[in-house]
Amino acid sequence: MRTMMLMGLVTAAVAVAGGQQREADRYPAATGGDILITPVLHASVQVEYRDTVVHVDPWSMADLTRVKKASLILVTDDPGHHLDAKAIALVRRPGAPVVVTKKAQAGFAEGVPLANGQATTLAGVRVESIAAYDLTPGAPEHPKGEASGYLITLGGRRILFAGVTECVPEILALKDVDVAFLPMNIPPRRMTPAAAADCVKRLRPKVVYLQHYDNGTVARITKTAASGEWLTTPTVADSLQAFRNALTGSGVEVRLPDWYAVPSK
Repeated sequence: MRTMMLMGLVTAAVAVAGGQQREADRYPAATGGDILITPVLHASVQVEYRDTVVHVDPWSMADLTRVKKASLILVTDDPGHHLDAKAIALVRRPGAPVVVTKKAQAGFAEGVPLANGQATTLAGVRVESIAAYDLTPGAPEHPKGEASGYLITLGGRRILFAGVTECVPEILALKDVDVAFLPMNIPPRRMTPAAAADCVKRLRPKVVYLQHYDNGTVARITKTAASGEWLTTPTVADSLQAFRNALTGSGVEVRLPDWYAVPSK
């Protein structure tokens, strides 16, 4: 019951006026105060603690005029909704490091490449690159070694941005994750609601967010054609409900804000 109430509060926190930024979620830092989490759009999220602001996959299809300037930017892959040089320029503090995959560096030469399994500290934040790839064969392809998730330590908490991935061994090897961001329906036959929920049960973060789950809306935002596979049943709402139901009684707090609720530009 408590988890369901929290989910309702989190969902209700979404701003409704066009172009407004969402109200931030809060997670207690280990070092005092709160870590603020603001979903932006699709895979794009802002996380902040005190004067440190981390952006993951900033995307210029969102209204970025109200987000805070980033002291660190993490890019998980090279498609435009992950690697967007225009968005990076809009949200980046002067000289702020931008962590990229080796493949993505071809589209952003200033990026700091971090191979899967490597770790570094930038802007006072420890960043570890986690492999993100497919286990299920078939297009669209996400081969091992081309994309990344990131595990950061901020405010004494371990926060995982899994990227576009299935539940690979590199994710399951992680311990003591406080907050996890996972994808779903990439496409629907990969990271299904059941697979995503099983991954959460095995990873056991304190809090989980789903993101990168509505590719039909992304196609409409970008005015591109989506294949029928993205648009058939189960619907997005059905998928989210199935994921929520599968985690009932798990002890993991499920936060399901609508990443597509605040209109894009």
